[in-house]
Amino acid sequence: MAVTPIDGEIGSPAGLEPRDVVVAIDVGGTAMKCALVDRTGTAVYTQRYATGAARGSDAVVATILDAAEGLAAKGRADGYRVRAAGLAVPGIVDEAAGVAVWAANVDFRNVPLRRLLHERLGLPTALGHDVRAGGVAEARLGAGRGYGHVLVVPIGTGIAAAHVVHGKAFAGAHGAAGEIGHIVVRPAGHQCGCGARGCLEAEASAAAIGRAYSARIGRPATALDLVGRLAEGDPVAAEVWAEAIDVLADGLRIGLTLFDPEVIVIGGGLAEAGDALIRPLDEALAGKLTFQYRPVVVRAELGDEAGQLGAGLLALSALEEQS
Repeated sequence: MAVTPIDGEIGSPAGLEPRDVVVAIDVGGTAMKCALVDRTGTAVYTQRYATGAARGSDAVVATILDAAEGLAAKGRADGYRVRAAGLAVPGIVDEAAGVAVWAANVDFRNVPLRRLLHERLGLPTALGHDVRAGGVAEARLGAGRGYGHVLVVPIGTGIAAAHVVHGKAFAGAHGAAGEIGHIVVRPAGHQCGCGARGCLEAEASAAAIGRAYSARIGRPATALDLVGRLAEGDPVAAEVWAEAIDVLADGLRIGLTLFDPEVIVIGGGLAEAGDALIRPLDEALAGKLTFQYRPVVVRAELGDEAGQLGAGLLALSALEEQS
C-alpha cells in the first residue's frame, strides 16, 4: 500500500527512524534536482546537476545513476540511513513496469530506469512521472494540504495536470493521464506541437502568452514581462492577459467537470504572477460554472522543489510496499 496522508500531512512508513532518508531525483530537460528526503517529506540535503540531454539518453541515464550513488554516499557520510530511492522523469512513464517509455527532451525510449537504479543502489526503488510526482507533493505537502481531491495544474512552457485523490495520483491506462494542455479549447486556434489546433497549451501556456504579446507589440517579450506591464496600465498587456485568462478558465472548467476537485492548485512559471493570475482566473472560472461545484483556486507553494519532493514520496511508497 502507498503512504497515506493524515490530516493533510504525510504519513510515515512503519519502522522509519528520524535519521532515515531516501534518495530523490527529479529529471528535467536542463537540470536534475536531487535531494535526500526524510520521513516527513522534508529535503535535508539538495544538489543539482546538468541533465546534458544533448549527450544522448545513455549519458543522461549514467548521470542519474551517478547522482543517485553520490547522494546515497553523502547521506551515509552524514550519519543518515538511506532506505530507498525515487526518480521522477518527463514524458510517458509506465510506473508499474518502472520504464521511461518516451520523453522527447531527454530522448528516453523504453529505458528500464527503476531496474537500473535498483541495481546500482541495492535499495527499494520507484519511478514516476514528473508532473504527477510534483502534484502529489503539492497535494500532500504544499497548497493542497487538507484536501482529499486535488487538481494540480503547472502552467509554463506547456500545461499539464495531476489529479490527486487522497494522496495518490492516477496515471491512466497508458501512463498518459493529465494531458490537460491538449484539450482543444479554441478549434480554429493556433497549431499545437501535438498536431492539433487550439489546444489549451497552444493558446494560454506561458510560452503562448509571451508569443501573443510579442506579436502585438512588435518586439520579444515573455508572459512575465506582460504581467509587469499590467501594473503600469499597459492596455495591450491587459487585452492579451484577459484573453489568456478566458482560455485558461475554459480549460479548467473542462478539468473541473471531469475530475470534480475540491481545490485547483496552479503552479509552473506562470504562477509567479501571483494574484494577478489567481484572482481573475478564479473569477472567470466561477462565471463559467453551471452545475459544477466551485473549487478553491490557489497558487502552488513548493515551486521547483515539488518534483524532487514528489520523487521522495515515491521512494517512501516503495519502501512501504516492500515492508
